[in-house]
Amino acid sequence: MANNASVLDFSGKSEGQVALPPQFDEPVRPDLISRAAHAQFTLTLQPKGAFPLAGMATSAEYFGRRHEPRQTINTGRSRLPREKLADNRLGRVRQVPHSVTGRRAHPPKPYTVLVEKINFKEKMKAIRSAIAATADDGTVRKRGHKFSCALPIVVDSNFESIKKSGESRNALEGLGLSEDLRRAREGRRMRSGRARLRKGGYRSTSSVLIVYGKDSGVWRATRNIPGVDAVAVEKLDVGLLAPGGVPGRLTVWTRGAIEKLGKERLYL
Repeated sequence: MANNASVLDFSGKSEGQVALPPQFDEPVRPDLISRAAHAQFTLTLQPKGAFPLAGMATSAEYFGRRHEPRQTINTGRSRLPREKLADNRLGRVRQVPHSVTGRRAHPPKPYTVLVEKINFKEKMKAIRSAIAATADDGTVRKRGHKFSCALPIVVDSNFESIKKSGESRNALEGLGLSEDLRRAREGRRMRSGRARLRKGGYRSTSSVLIVYGKDSGVWRATRNIPGVDAVAVEKLDVGLLAPGGVPGRLTVWTRGAIEKLGKERLYL
């Protein structure tokens, strides 16, 4: 990989060169990125489960011995736990899963461990690997992104000062990313099944990720563009760099983000 990258203006013309930090030299490890993305996804899961004694708060008991006041043998009834009534009488079947108000057979357990842990060094290596994947042309195109410029895409730090959605869209189109923006805009589709009632009912396509060094308005200017995300360079994670655990998201770096990434030795 080249040690330098061209810094582009809003029209896609080169304004100079910037040295790429060592994070871009990390080998691309799809297996490691997928594991880190899954570990991050499990942090969003919420424990759920039934009350442990649900369906068991009853006087029902099974009487299997013969010659007992409440025996169920040879009485023409199912031999199952039944409620205790007065005068040694038995009531309805309770407790068992196939009875009315009975417990569930295999309910979700609230004590199930949902979070998958990952080593800190392993996580940092996965982030570096995902950063390096954003500069690999074949990996980015394999995700389905459409672009006409060389990778990595580095723009002037003036991009961080954009405050209007129209200006940010025009700047991205000037960099040759209009086809990818259209792909994300037309890729919004309804979810299938029960998921249609949740999460807004729609599934969106991930497009450009904008990584900035200092937020001077760029986050607000890009938040309403379909498929586009903006994040500070010190807050990067695998979920943004590799949505779904698949590396190679089309990423636009500002010059300030590249310099900050190398100066502060982030994720090393």
